[in-house]
Amino acid sequence: MHHLSIDLETYSDAPIAKTGAQRYILDPSFEILLFAYSVDGQPVQIIDLASGEPVPEWLKTALVNPAYVKHAYNAPFEFGCLSKYYGQMYPAQWRCTMFHGLYCGYTAGLDATGRALGLPEDKQKLKTGRDLIRYFCVPCRPTKSNGQRTRNYPHHDPDKWKLFKEYCCQDVVTEMEIENRLSSFPVPDFVQKQWETDLRINFRGVAVDMPFVEGALIMGNQVKTEMIEEAEQITNLDNPNSVSQLKDWLNKEIGAGEEEPEIQSLSKDIVKKLLNREDNSPDVQRMLQIRQELGKTSTKKYDAIKICVCPDKRVRGLLQFYGANRTGRWAGRLVQVQNLPRTYTDPIELARELVTDRKTTAVRCLYGSVSDTLSQLIRTAFIASPGNVLIDADFSAIEARVISWLAGEQWRLEVFRTHGKIYEASASQMFGVPIELIKKGNPEYALRAKGKVAELALGYQGSAGALINMGALDMGLHEEELPDIVQRWRTANRHIQSLWYEMDEGARQVIGFGGAVNVHGLWLAREYDYNQGVYCFTITLPSGRKLFYINPKIGTNRFGGESITYWGMDQTSKKWKEIETYGGKLTENVVQAIARDCLAEAIERLEAAGFPIVFHVHDEVVIDIKPYADNKAMLQQVVDIMKQPPAWAADMPLNAAGWVGDFFTKD
Repeated sequence: MHHLSIDLETYSDAPIAKTGAQRYILDPSFEILLFAYSVDGQPVQIIDLASGEPVPEWLKTALVNPAYVKHAYNAPFEFGCLSKYYGQMYPAQWRCTMFHGLYCGYTAGLDATGRALGLPEDKQKLKTGRDLIRYFCVPCRPTKSNGQRTRNYPHHDPDKWKLFKEYCCQDVVTEMEIENRLSSFPVPDFVQKQWETDLRINFRGVAVDMPFVEGALIMGNQVKTEMIEEAEQITNLDNPNSVSQLKDWLNKEIGAGEEEPEIQSLSKDIVKKLLNREDNSPDVQRMLQIRQELGKTSTKKYDAIKICVCPDKRVRGLLQFYGANRTGRWAGRLVQVQNLPRTYTDPIELARELVTDRKTTAVRCLYGSVSDTLSQLIRTAFIASPGNVLIDADFSAIEARVISWLAGEQWRLEVFRTHGKIYEASASQMFGVPIELIKKGNPEYALRAKGKVAELALGYQGSAGALINMGALDMGLHEEELPDIVQRWRTANRHIQSLWYEMDEGARQVIGFGGAVNVHGLWLAREYDYNQGVYCFTITLPSGRKLFYINPKIGTNRFGGESITYWGMDQTSKKWKEIETYGGKLTENVVQAIARDCLAEAIERLEAAGFPIVFHVHDEVVIDIKPYADNKAMLQQVVDIMKQPPAWAADMPLNAAGWVGDFFTKD
């Protein structure tokens, strides 16, 4: 078996950050400029395709030869580029070093990963690369000095081109060194196979209703223009859409000062609260309404679809495998399908038709806010292929089921094995009320809201603050009753509470003293990476997959107490830094990781059964397929596959539900 490490430098008129890799590659202007490679760790060679150098026939053959394992950093890009140039590649023959780094707890990005791994200077990515890429790989602005050209070629600056070739070769060196550093902790074969399946799903893409998207863009811009014009008439501001200008105007109008507190923000929640003031003048009230509407008029997601849609009217690359490397979950890209508004518009088919026909007045008359309607309809831009239907199926309360199974909370497991009404059952356990009484029409039904917010907020050692963040106060609960809700939920869920503390104690034990401990079927261990010379705290999941925490230690937190820390990517600052954790957070990581493994196994089974997935969202899959004679039977087949527990969790009570339709939606 040979190992072929590859790095490409390419050109395309399409801006890859906005269009995604597939739209970039499919652009007519796309070409491969440089092809650097190394076979079995030998000195890197480079082919200057931009200057007419041919690719050797043996190398073309190696690209599809299973005897050569192809390695690249962010391998889906090289896979896509070479597939366009030299024909269909085979995912099983490829390995992605970026994914390997994410699996081992490191960050994404060749440069960032190299620095996180502490690579020596001669093994790191050259820092000159960004300027060289900007010069050779993207269009340039025509000027008098450059002869009005829109692109730079090698002959325009031979010295830069020579340096660019060195840069490309160095990327192969860095990629190989990273792979070598990570080799102590290989990716399990079954997770590698999931990566291959994900590659096929992302290349498959999902169909888009472009006439509908175009109608939404035109209507959205029309409504935005109308509202800004109205706002200008009310305020006389140069730019009433400016937060600072509008904030100053509002403070002046409400007489902010000693008695009236100044408005410090115009966030969605603040605007909502200001609209409820009883002493607003008509102008202030209208401006707040306009501000709220302008927050909904953003056509960014419709814009994103238009920018990244491929010539065949499909969008590709919506998900990044292992994008959330703390748990291994997928991350949304481009249109961010994991963060789309729900759809309450009814009748939805008529609304879509009116938007496609650009009938703004009709939408306003029938549905009220045009902006809100467009926001709700964004999901429906994703449609079935011609002659096909979409099947949507998602797990029911997957995290609640997983944590109940992991902790061995038997009353919860019985709920999920029977009626599944966890909010009512939780309220029943918390308040000692028979579940039969917690139904609409009874005064006891008010307890369901407390059970619901407790279930959503408290599973990972959250307290009153977690309830507030989950919207407890907006649900009509009072702050003084929140501690009681916390205590009642914990009392009703003793095994889950014990799980937090056992996770915390187990982590402290292995980090401080080494070895391994078993917590509810999870193996917690401190492992030494001989290639890196660093320790890792690892959690082996029931599936056999591991979670990695780099350079763990027991430190001191801001309160002066002991704290578990490790090095990772901070999700807020997006920087590689030391991060604190605790039993509840580790439990959250594990539960979400197990939920992810359930989804990954379901995806494999669905694909094997002939149900082609076009994308998935959290715990929900979307399939594009020819309809059966009986769509209900087809949906039931998908649901049955989803409900099938993995072999490593045969007693986990999974459930799923779904629908069949022509476009994507969620109510």
